[in-house]
Amino acid sequence: MSQAADLLAVFRAYLAARSDPTLKRFADGFDWQMKVRELSPHHLPVVDYLGGMHPPVDKLEAALFSALASAADVLHWAQTYSINDFGEHFLKRYGWVELFGTRGHFQSEDMAGGFLLLGPEVHYPDHHHIAEEIYIPLCDHTLWSKDGQPFLPRWSGEVIHHPSNIRHAMRTEDAPLLALYLWRGGPLAQKSTISGRQ
Repeated sequence: MSQAADLLAVFRAYLAARSDPTLKRFADGFDWQMKVRELSPHHLPVVDYLGGMHPPVDKLEAALFSALASAADVLHWAQTYSINDFGEHFLKRYGWVELFGTRGHFQSEDMAGGFLLLGPEVHYPDHHHIAEEIYIPLCDHTLWSKDGQPFLPRWSGEVIHHPSNIRHAMRTEDAPLLALYLWRGGPLAQKSTISGRQ
C-alpha cells in the first residue's frame, strides 16, 4: 500500500473514532472507496516545519501526525494564493495538501479533506467560501477568529466548524499550525474570498 493510501486509512480511522456530533454529521454517508489520482510529489518551504514539530499527546492524533510526516515527501503540496494576495512572507509559510477531493490524491466530488500547514508568525486574514468547513488542529497555541470575533486560542483535537460563507481567520505566533480540514456542500476547489475584496 502506498504512503498516501496509508495516510488515508489513518485519516479515516481518526474521524471514525471521534464522537463529536458536528463531525459525525459532516462525514456521515461519505463513500471512502475512491479512485486514485496520480499526482507527482510537490514540495513547499512550509513543509520543512513538520520535522521540528512535536507530535500531539493524544494517541489518535499522534498516529495521524506520524502518518502525515512519513508521507510528506510523496504528497502534492499546494497553495491557493499568490504573492499579490498576501505577500512573500505568507507564501513561504503557507501550504496545504488535499488527500482526497477534486484535486487530491484520491478522487471525490462530494467532500475534500487534507491538511493545512502554517509556519510561525503568520496571519491568515479573514476569508470565506461557499463550502462548509471543519478544521481540527493537531497542535496547541494557535489563534482562531470566526465571524469577525476576537482571536481565541484553540487546542489540539478541537473541532472548529465554519458554516457556509462565514468569514474566519487564523494566526500563529512562535510555533507552526498543522490542522486537518474537511470541505463539503460547495465548490471543492473554490479560491476563498478575502474579506474586504470583491
